[in-house]
Amino acid sequence: MKSDFSGSYSVLVTPFTEGGAKVDVPALKSFLDWQIASGVPGVIMLGTTGEFLALTDEERHTVVETTVKHINKRIPVLVGTMNAYTPNAVRYSKEAQDLGADGLMILPPYYYTPTHDEVFNYYKAICEVVQLPIMIYNNPFTSNVDLPAALVAKIARAFEQIRYIKEASTDVARVRDVIEASDGLVRVFAGERVVDSYLLGAIGYVNPYGNYIPHASSEICNLLDAGRIEDARKVQRMIDKIDHIIAEGHPTYGHQCYSKALAGMTGHPVGDVRPPLTTFAQLGQEGVQRVEKIKVLMAQLDDLMKDLAK
Repeated sequence: MKSDFSGSYSVLVTPFTEGGAKVDVPALKSFLDWQIASGVPGVIMLGTTGEFLALTDEERHTVVETTVKHINKRIPVLVGTMNAYTPNAVRYSKEAQDLGADGLMILPPYYYTPTHDEVFNYYKAICEVVQLPIMIYNNPFTSNVDLPAALVAKIARAFEQIRYIKEASTDVARVRDVIEASDGLVRVFAGERVVDSYLLGAIGYVNPYGNYIPHASSEICNLLDAGRIEDARKVQRMIDKIDHIIAEGHPTYGHQCYSKALAGMTGHPVGDVRPPLTTFAQLGQEGVQRVEKIKVLMAQLDDLMKDLAK
């Protein structure tokens, strides 16, 4: 097993045809090409932003197979293979490996509030059938499970596949805690507050902003790698303003609904969300007003990126 993931990975939406009828394969291919052209170093499919809960098994297969074949090793492809039922998570993980994915991103079993032993055995079952590098996804706000640094370190020491974590607990100090508890075995991707996370030792960023500002969301990590901390903060402040506008609405449709609406606005239509999420059309004037505010910020961000490139 060999991997070297770093930088800002876009966690992508799943494009759907009109009314969410099916996966829009041509739109997916075009969207992937845009990510690569924008300098994104890696993509993650079937994460929270990808509406993984709303896809059938056949649609999951289509998304993963299409992505892997179309990317064709140009950049790494990670796949979200989490499930509340361990055998399903194992099956999804094996399928992603068989289809040629470069890695997996896996939440702990959600909803049940599992014990530490149950979490450990969940990852153990997956690691018994796949050899791909695994990024644990710690997001207690959606999974109802918070993985402490000591447990992450224990899992990493037990299974060589587990060498990454997306840390999205909002406790930025957890970045350093995970690194120290695992003696550096686990490399941290920030789920938010990317600048502060990098200063604490993070080496990457998993974000939904790549769906509509892929150049800026990936360049922020390049700035950090170059030691341009204050320039990276300038980009982060602009992204935070966009995030705040989205978060003022209902969080359940935030990054899925708005990511798709804003992607379409940039010339990359990807359809809308599936129920129970609120579609952009259902937002009415509220959605239009928020997007208009975000459009202004995106234009300002484009100007900022041009200035930073000089």
